[in-house]
Amino acid sequence: MQLDKIVRYHKALADPTRVRMLILLADGERNGLELAEKLGISAATVTHHAAKLREASLIHERRDKNTIYFSLDRYFIRAHATAVVDLIEKRDGEEELSMDDKNERLKQSVLKNFFAADGRLKHIPAQLKKKLIVMEHLASGFEPGRKYAEKEINESIKRVHDDYATIRREFIMHQYMYRDNEVYELNPRRMWTKWETLS
Repeated sequence: MQLDKIVRYHKALADPTRVRMLILLADGERNGLELAEKLGISAATVTHHAAKLREASLIHERRDKNTIYFSLDRYFIRAHATAVVDLIEKRDGEEELSMDDKNERLKQSVLKNFFAADGRLKHIPAQLKKKLIVMEHLASGFEPGRKYAEKEINESIKRVHDDYATIRREFIMHQYMYRDNEVYELNPRRMWTKWETLS
């Protein structure tokens, strides 16, 4: 895991309000106004703290019309929590860090090249590894444990790219989601096709 991501994780947790936000989100998705009311702070303050948590990959954001909903990224919370111990105790930590650095640089480069400033996908990459990076990024926008109707999936994808049918198929093919009677649900991250293992 990249060293600056570990540091960012601990900085994000070094604030009582942000920790309380995560505790509230552990019970399920909440919007900004709900969090503001529960925490006794302004909606603008929630937005500020949410940005820090999002930068550290601890939460997801989902927009529905004019309302932004927040949910935990449980995978990264767990991964970050053990990363510093792994980094310190493993004798080959430097080698692992180097590989994670390369993967992170590749991921950021692909996202920068294939997504416009407004968040829309310019086009679907032809190369499998880059395509999987893009699909992982898109799949991360869906809420774990929630069931989505096919129409909801289509509408969500159309916000970033017109070819929702292809992207929806890619989600299924590469185990990001599973489908049952036109109802879609996000698979656990451990089932997702790992682009990091591809050459």
